[in-house]
Amino acid sequence: MKNSILILAAGLGTRMKSQKPKVLQELCQKSMILHILEKAYELSDDVSVVLSYQKELVEKEILSSFPKTKILEQDLKNYPGTAGALKNFKSDKEKVLILCGDMPLVQSESLKQLLQNDADLTLAVFHTKDPKTYGRVLIENDRVEKIIEFKDASEKERMIDICNAGVYAIKTDLLFEILPLINNNNAAKEYYLTDIIALAKNKGKIIKADYVNENEFMGINDKFELSIAENLIQEKIKKYWMKQGVIFHLPHSTFIGLDVEFIGECEVYENVRIEGKSKIINSIIKSSSVIENSIIENSDIGPLAHLRPNCEIKNTHIGNFVECKNAKLNTVKAGHLSYLGDCEIDSGTNIGCGTITCNYDGIKKYKTIIGKNVFVGSDTQFIAPVNIENDVIIAAGSSVDCNVSSGSLFINRANRKVVKDYFYKKFKK
Repeated sequence: MKNSILILAAGLGTRMKSQKPKVLQELCQKSMILHILEKAYELSDDVSVVLSYQKELVEKEILSSFPKTKILEQDLKNYPGTAGALKNFKSDKEKVLILCGDMPLVQSESLKQLLQNDADLTLAVFHTKDPKTYGRVLIENDRVEKIIEFKDASEKERMIDICNAGVYAIKTDLLFEILPLINNNNAAKEYYLTDIIALAKNKGKIIKADYVNENEFMGINDKFELSIAENLIQEKIKKYWMKQGVIFHLPHSTFIGLDVEFIGECEVYENVRIEGKSKIINSIIKSSSVIENSIIENSDIGPLAHLRPNCEIKNTHIGNFVECKNAKLNTVKAGHLSYLGDCEIDSGTNIGCGTITCNYDGIKKYKTIIGKNVFVGSDTQFIAPVNIENDVIIAAGSSVDCNVSSGSLFINRANRKVVKDYFYKKFKK
């Protein structure tokens, strides 16, 4: 590819008020920096990220998903500011696309448009009703005259509603020609990348503005803006799936992960959360249920059910207050108030209220296997590992601590004891 991409992610992010670096704050369970790296790699295989604050932590996150990324470190003490971030950057490509690491909503198509512009330097700008602390862009006769940083802007200049999105596509030769000319003679004593506009203009270069969508290019500086961005992603996700035929009741109240997939006729009720690489096939997910990294097929789940990771639920009814984890259920009824963890349950089996698979001894996890056409009475505990064969009845109130063969009735209860008038003796009534 003919372009290099450089992502600026060295800032302290103090407005985020978090011990976690700003670019590691998550939207829809994916950190900001990974959102933008995903788009960057759609355009180029030459991607660099400039880091400083908690460099090792951010670097680990980046390289775990995008191992080919070049990591650069900014000397914030001696070279603060956005231009200081480019001190150690090198490229032999035709153009460099410079992005901000706190811009997770940007789309690759918009970035491609910037790169395809034939100008020597193209910057992304947008109109807005609330310019906040964005740099203002002065455009006269369709030509970019200069960018004024908010800290250095006069009251009149702050009235300008055309803002700098902080994204630049610049010819590489021009970039390296003008970078050494940038100084820190400004209110913040920082090296501003925005100075490239005036410097390129002085050299008679063609500078164009590319008008972009404000929401797509929004920078995220605090938790409130983080929530706005996540809502925008959620709206996009649910709009896509509704266009594919999924019914959402009160979609604004649901959370759908980026990697969730729906197939066939699906219905999702209010207050539902589906995350991870979950797959929902021809199923109904009822109110206030949570599904994590699981596959649901031809089933109804909830209300108020919790499917933890690695569940495979097929042709099954999971009712309210049922929790499953690492469970394979095929044509099963589990109506209410049960925990089914580390288990396999086969067709025709009914799980009574209050059933628990006791899968953990404090050190290891153990498996419960229940066959076909098993009737499990209420308040049953399976002390794993156990294997319940086909056509078995487990009596209510039993603690099953052994395998049970086909055709059996298993019953395990304490002997009945009734002490007459005990209440009156105890309370002296």
